[in-house]
Formats: sequence, structure tokens, C-alpha cells
Amino acid sequence: MVHTGWYNHKSRCGKKIKITSKKNGKSVLATVVDECDSVNGCDKDQDNQPPCRCNVVDASKAVWKALGLNTDVGEESITWSDA
Repeated sequence: MVHTGWYNHKSRCGKKIKITSKKNGKSVLATVVDECDSVNGCDKDQDNQPPCRCNVVDASKAVWKALGLNTDVGEESITWSDA
């Protein structure tokens, strides 16, 4: 899941991105499947959650494990690019 600006009106939905850990340099390809809404929030469609911050990539535990990162930390420093 990427934030609204990166999601770019669904243009990245279903496309691969390369996520790289700044901690150890490992990379993994992941498919963008959803938007982390950084514009709206706190409504039923957003599960009453506040808008997400910009520059956020949210991924499954499998992605973080493939990167060799601790899945319990909550946040890790990464970079990403279109694959």
C-alpha cells in the first residue's frame, strides 16, 4: 500500500515496486494493491483511521521478512522505486 500521491489515481495499482532496506541493502519486489489515503481519513471508507503520512509504504509481513527486517518494529527506513 502506498500513499495517495504515489498511488496516483490507481496508476500503480497491480504494478510491481522495488523496496530496498536502508538497514541492510536487501531488496524485494512487491505488488501495489491499495492506497494509504493521505488526503481523507476518519471516515467509514478509511476504517475511521486518520490520513496516513506522506512517504509511507505499508507491506505484508512477508515483504518485511524477505527484507530481513523485524516485523514487530512498526517502521523501518526503506527506499522504493517502480520495478
